[in-house]
Amino acid sequence: MTALGKLFRTTTFKLTLVYLTVFALFAAFLLAYFAWNTRRLVTQQIVATVDAEISGLSYLYQQGGIRRLIFAIDDRGGRPGSSLYLLTTAAGEGVTGNIGSLTTGILDKSGWTETAYRRIDDPDSAAEHRALVRVLQLPGGFRLLVGRDLEERERLHDIIVSAGRWSIAIVVVLGIAGGFFITRRVLKRVDAMTDTTQRIMAGDLSGRLPIAGSNDELDRLADNLNAMLERIEALMHGLKEVTDNIAHDLKTPLTRLRNRVEEALRTAEDESQYRAALEHTIEESDGLIATFNALLMIARAESGQARDGMTTFDAAEIAHGVGELYEPLADEKGLTLRVEAPESAPMYGNRELVSQALANLVDNAIKYAAPAPSFPSLSERAATPVSGGPCGGESGKETDQPPPVNGMQPEIVVKAVAGDGDQILLTVADAGPGIPADDRARAVERFVRLEQSRSQPGSGLGLSLANAVARLHGGELRLEDNQPGLRTVLALPRGTADPSPATPAASREPVSAPRP
Repeated sequence: MTALGKLFRTTTFKLTLVYLTVFALFAAFLLAYFAWNTRRLVTQQIVATVDAEISGLSYLYQQGGIRRLIFAIDDRGGRPGSSLYLLTTAAGEGVTGNIGSLTTGILDKSGWTETAYRRIDDPDSAAEHRALVRVLQLPGGFRLLVGRDLEERERLHDIIVSAGRWSIAIVVVLGIAGGFFITRRVLKRVDAMTDTTQRIMAGDLSGRLPIAGSNDELDRLADNLNAMLERIEALMHGLKEVTDNIAHDLKTPLTRLRNRVEEALRTAEDESQYRAALEHTIEESDGLIATFNALLMIARAESGQARDGMTTFDAAEIAHGVGELYEPLADEKGLTLRVEAPESAPMYGNRELVSQALANLVDNAIKYAAPAPSFPSLSERAATPVSGGPCGGESGKETDQPPPVNGMQPEIVVKAVAGDGDQILLTVADAGPGIPADDRARAVERFVRLEQSRSQPGSGLGLSLANAVARLHGGELRLEDNQPGLRTVLALPRGTADPSPATPAASREPVSAPRP
């Protein structure tokens, strides 16, 4: 298709032609009405002038007879720009006047008539003039004709019609030229967007639609599409990272699992050794299953599928339930777990995912703020959520154990309070080493673990899941300095939750252990 053909087929050019046609028709109608109204007003003025002159001449005839009427017609007819006069006898013979010839039959009927005529002072002219005349029958059989030339009216009409034609022609030309200009400008921007989308479809996800800076509808569309493209690029980048991380991070436990089974088959001598190998195999398999469950839960949160299960629930009840669930584990680690949720905190969201996210944060705090390097047993780990190092789900604290402060056990504080605006803040604070500020941006990425957390068990998915849950609800996950230690804040909007009566802390039911 040629460039001109593309131009004619654009919606902008078609709309320009439609608006131009409507405007030209409106302008033509307006000019026609103006010309007709002007013609009508001039005709009314001629009628009024002729009526006034006939009235005056009739009065002179009544007062002075035919002789006075003749003198008056001769006097008026000789003036420049005078009206048309003709006085005839009953037989049609001319008595006086300034009309040389007249259309036959005009004097036979009284009233108004538009006719052609020639003046006496221009007898040789071949051009006929048009006039609006009135014929009056006088007493004695005389006929009086008085009229006005219509040349002035016709000239004014021609001027208006000519101006209207030129005006419409100029409007059409300028409209088409403006349509070409606007269409070319819009088509240029659309072609630029098309080229960008073709590059994106070819695999270059870094392409962005150009923005002219005029903040018009195309700029707003480009802004929204660019935001969508950034989100798609981030998701594709995340998918690639997940694929790469799965290939690398899960290859090690699978290899270890295979080697252990192979070693047992090669070296085991009795049933107890086979049983021990099977237990280790089950333990490794549980860890792999927990990792895949966490990945599925993150994908479910990031894709928005979890919005179908959203209900109204009490975040304070979630905090108390998670606290009761992890309090024995904290005591075993030599930590004090305290929950501060004095009031009800109703919100609208996915209860299961919020519980899982808060449980991961508490699990991280217990794991990395413990004063002794003790870890949960196989059964305990199967009942607790997946956590994974300081950059992938765990707080990422140093493995050096903090000593008790003033003879007291290190404390972990879980809070559920109303924040600024319409937010619910779920906070987990500990007194461990914390995460350096430079590493906090990476702390929510999948499978990423800081070097200081490599000695701790985990897959690096805990904080990733908490961050995905926060974004699903339109909130955010913040990692802050607790001076000392780490404070993780899960800031979630209340959403469309309906406030419900506060439930006493003592009567709250603990939540069940969230699925890993």
